Amino acid sequence: MTTKKVIEDNTTCPAQALLKLLSGKWKPEIFRLAVDSPLRFSSLLRQIEGSNKQTLSIALKELEEGGLLQKVVIKEKPLHIEYNLTENGKALIPVFIQLESLK
Repeated sequence: MTTKKVIEDNTTCPAQALLKLLSGKWKPEIFRLAVDSPLRFSSLLRQIEGSNKQTLSIALKELEEGGLLQKVVIKEKPLHIEYNLTENGKALIPVFIQLESLK
């Protein structure tokens, strides 16, 4: 009988946690679009072909909880919500540019 060592989450590589945060069907595309301008949910639904409300809202929530996007409620009529890159998100822009140049 063998036993496996259990690796705790707090001992994993920071890059691994970041890659996990950015993994998913729509997250890289959402991030790329957020670089250009603030994001609105309805606009994302139109721009990301094949996306749906549920998966898109989950991805936005996870990016917000991960500290890469900030949710801003605009209290104008009609009331709407925008998502902007946080300072941590902006710090990742050069990394994304470098990854895009590898294709």
